This record gives sequence, C-alpha cells and structure tokens, in this order.
Amino acid sequence: MPTLREAADTAVVQCLGITADDTVVVVTDDERRPIGQALYEAARDVTDDVTVLQYPPGEQHGAEPPAPVAAAMREADAFLAPTTKSLSHTRARSRASDAGVRGATLPGITEDVFTTGLDADYATIRRHCADVLAQVRDAEEIRVTTDAGTDITVAPGAREWRQDTGMVHEAGDFSNLPAGEVFVSPETADGTYVVDGTMMPHGRLDTELRFEVEDGTVTGISDDDVREQVEAAADEVGDAAYNLAELGIGTNVAVTDLVGSVLLDEKAAGTVHIAIGDDAGIGGDVDAPIHLDGIIRDPTVYADGEEVHLPEP
Repeated sequence: MPTLREAADTAVVQCLGITADDTVVVVTDDERRPIGQALYEAARDVTDDVTVLQYPPGEQHGAEPPAPVAAAMREADAFLAPTTKSLSHTRARSRASDAGVRGATLPGITEDVFTTGLDADYATIRRHCADVLAQVRDAEEIRVTTDAGTDITVAPGAREWRQDTGMVHEAGDFSNLPAGEVFVSPETADGTYVVDGTMMPHGRLDTELRFEVEDGTVTGISDDDVREQVEAAADEVGDAAYNLAELGIGTNVAVTDLVGSVLLDEKAAGTVHIAIGDDAGIGGDVDAPIHLDGIIRDPTVYADGEEVHLPEP
C-alpha cells in the first residue's frame, strides 16, 4: 500500500499537474491535518508558493468554510481540500472554479482511503468515464432498477452530465479525489430508490434504506437518522433540503469492495449513487446546506430504454 506521501504525490503531480509557477492552497481541518500536511509537503517540492489553511471541522457536509478560506481558494491557481465535511457543494468551491481555479476536494477522507483510493490509474478511469458518458449524455430519461426494490426514473432535461475523472489540469477543472464517476443533477425524478451500500451517517450499511421520490422531491425517508439530518437542513432552507440532487454512476474499477466511505464507495465501478439536497454546485439550481449520497449496489441502468453497459471492477 502506498504511503501518505506517495498518495499525496499522485494527487499533486498526476491529478492536479502542479507546476513551479502555481500558487497552491491546501485547505484542511483539525481532524484531517496529517493528510493536509502530506499534500503540503508534496506541493512544496514542486512550488515555493504553497499554503496550508486549517480550521475546525464544519457542522455538516456542504457547510461553507470560513470567509478567509473561501477567499484564499478563489485567489489560488489550484487547491486541495482534505476535510471532514465536504466542500464539494459549497459556494466557496463553485466560486473558486468559476474564477478559473482548478481543484480537488477530499471530503471525509481517511488515511486508509487516501492511500488506497489514490492508488489508481486515472487514465483508465477517464476512459471508463468517457464510455459511460457517451451512453447517457443524450438520453431524455434514465431509469435505475435493482432486485432490492429500486425503480426510479430521472429526467436530466437541459442539465449537462459531468464526469469526475481525477485529472484536473485545465483552469476551472474540479474533481473529487479519489475520483471516478459520471453524474447529473436531474430536473426531475420519480420513483423509489433503496440504498444498500453506504450512506452517512451510518457508513457501510447492514440494512436497506428506502426513499420515495415525487416530482424531483424526496417525500419519504425510512431511516430516522437520515431523516433528522434532512429535517435539520430544512429548518434553514425549507423544502429545498428534500431536493433529489444527483444521479451518479461509478467508474473507478480499482474500487473492488465498499469500505464504508461515501467518498470512495460512490466511485466504485458498477454502482449508482443518488443524493439529496444541494445541487447548485453540480449544474442544478437548489442551494441547501446538505448533500447526502447513498450508494446502490448491483443496479441496472437504462438510457431511453437501452441498457447502459457499466464498467466492472
């Protein structure tokens, strides 16, 4: 297994393509400092203009970082963000991307996931992303079914499918690390999905969680803990918290087993994940302080009635 430093070198050199001319910001928090430090040291070997910013962990995924952190992200050439709570769907991240900053978030990353998940061939991941994207990008409807009871249909509408390849070399490029998915924020969705893989706050599940969706809104949540998280967000933003935010298809063939980390497990080839809450950072129009992904195992995916060939680990 690679060391923290070897994994950090992969992120800095292969994924971000950091050069001596780049200004780099590493954003981390009290619980992810060792990973932040490894990324700082890897970047420091390439450029003299690198800074670490550390702050207390956010209250929930999608919570905005402190204003000075957001400003630093927006002013850099590149950023890396290993944090306990996700910055992927924050305005701080999207504004940095809009300003031309290339970057990667590593939400909820652990040292084991960092060293395991970064040990991948990102050229292969990019090819699988391209293959899946070609099958779904023009479809008017995507249907997902499973033997566990999932049967949901989403309509992307005018919204663009995106790919998370881990290769972040051009201005404004953005990715999760570890990477490997093709995803969309659908305009609407209807049906049922059953999460039987991984979902926060539980991690790897030993029971199934059931969600009902009508007209793009999650109307039923079987799990008390997940429901409480969504209700807490709804106290701030109302019904926006119940938005069906994302449909994603995993393309990382190096992830052969679910480990209980949403960050890694949602990338597993041959899985689908569906998220509730914020989608403004991925092409939608709903701004919410929450983004909860649930991973679905062994799905069958149809694009306008034609079965999509999913990559296999």
